[in-house]
Amino acid sequence: MNHLSCARRTAGLRINSISCDPLRMLKNPPSLSFRGVPRPRDDEESRKSFVSRARFLASLGMTTFTNVFQHPASRRYRIPSPIATVVLLAQAAGICLLLGCGVQGPPQPPRLEVPERVTDFSAFQVGRTLEIRFALPQQAVDGERLTKPLEIEILRARIPPGSVPPKSPPLALWTRLQPDQWTRYTNDRRVIYPARLSEEEYKNWQTEDSIIAIRTLTRGFRRRPVESEISNLVRLRLLDVSGPTNHIESQTTEKAIELRWPPPASTFGGQQAKSLAGYRIYRSRTGKPGSFQLLGESKEPRYLDSDFEFGRAYSYEVRAFFKEGATIAEGEGSQPCEVIPRDTFPPARPKGLTALYTAGAVELVWTANSEKDLAGYSVYRRENGEQPKKLNKELLRTPILRDVSVQPGHIYFYQVTAVDLSNNESQPCEEISVETGN
Repeated sequence: MNHLSCARRTAGLRINSISCDPLRMLKNPPSLSFRGVPRPRDDEESRKSFVSRARFLASLGMTTFTNVFQHPASRRYRIPSPIATVVLLAQAAGICLLLGCGVQGPPQPPRLEVPERVTDFSAFQVGRTLEIRFALPQQAVDGERLTKPLEIEILRARIPPGSVPPKSPPLALWTRLQPDQWTRYTNDRRVIYPARLSEEEYKNWQTEDSIIAIRTLTRGFRRRPVESEISNLVRLRLLDVSGPTNHIESQTTEKAIELRWPPPASTFGGQQAKSLAGYRIYRSRTGKPGSFQLLGESKEPRYLDSDFEFGRAYSYEVRAFFKEGATIAEGEGSQPCEVIPRDTFPPARPKGLTALYTAGAVELVWTANSEKDLAGYSVYRRENGEQPKKLNKELLRTPILRDVSVQPGHIYFYQVTAVDLSNNESQPCEEISVETGN
C-alpha cells in the first residue's frame, strides 16, 4: 500500500492529485468536504481538524504534488507547492526583466557622419586639367568609420598675381563630384582625379593666381550636407603648355628600352614653346589610369630605360614640362606606348678553351661567361671532313667536360657555345684540335 492510498484512508478525503504546501495550509487552510458527511462549517473546529490532517500528509513527504482536495459534491481547491511558487516568482522576474529591457530611454539625436579633414591635398597642372591628389578620409570626426557615400567639393579663390594671400581666402565652389565620378580614379584609398578646365577657364586662370582646396561631405536628414573642414590650401598659376606628345617609338636593345618622340611644335595658345624645360617619362606595369609612376626626366626627346626585364609588359607616357620662375606645369600626356621587350640577344662567345688528352679521355676547360641569364654551354666535336656534332644532350652548368668517347690515333676538333634562358645560342668559340695517342 503506497503513501497515497494510506493518506486517502487516514484523511478520509478523495484526492485526484496532490501538491501540498503544509506551511501555507497551516496559515490559511481551505474548507474541505469529507466523504459521506455534509460539508462542515468554516469554524474553528473544522480548521483544527484540517490542520491535523495536513500535518499527517506532511509527515508522509507529500509536499510536491499538484493537489485538489475534493468531495464528490464539493468544489475543488488548488494548493500550490513551494516549487510551483519558485517557478512563478522566476517567471515574474523574467517578465519584469523583459519589460525593463523594452523600456524606451531618452531620445538620442541621429549620428552625423562628419568626415575627417583632408590634410595632404595637392593640385598640379597637366595640360588643361588639374590633377587633384589626396588620401580618402576613412573615419568621421567622432572616430567611427564612415558608412555613407562621400561627395567631394573643389573650392577656388582668385587672388592677384604675386600678392600675399589672406589667411582665410574667400573660397567658392568650383565643382562638386558625386561618388560615381571619382570612384574609378581611386587606387589604394588614394584619389588622383583629373579636373578638366573649359577653354575659357584655361585662358582666364593664366592671368591670375588661384587658391585651391577641397572638402568632403556626407548627407544627413533630408539630404542636408554634413561637411568636413576645408583641406590644406594650394596656390597655383596656370601656364600655357603644349598638347599631348605623340608618335612615341621604342626600340629594345640588350641593355635598355630606348624611347624617342618629336618635340612639341607649339602651345595651346598657338605660341612657340619657349618655356619648355624638358620631358617627364612615366611608366606603368598595367597601363591603367592612375597607375603611372614617374620614371625619370630628360632634356632631350629620347630616354633609355635600363631597369626592365625581358618578357614583361610596360606602358610609357611622355609629358613635356614647362617652367616659369617657381611655377612648373606639364603638357598633356601622350597616349600610352606599350612595350614587351623580347630577348633575342645571344650571350658572348666563350673564351679560353683548352683540351688535354689523358687516361683515354679528352679533358676540356674554358672560361665561364658572366651573363645573368646564362643557362649553360654546348660542346661540339668533329673529325677531318665532318660536320660538328653536339656531344652533350643537356646544357652543361659548369665550363668543363670530359670526353670519354674518343678513339686512340684520331685527331678531334672542339668548339663551345653559350646558351641563355631564352634559348639564344652564342657564336662558337675558336676551334681547337687534340690528337689522341695510340
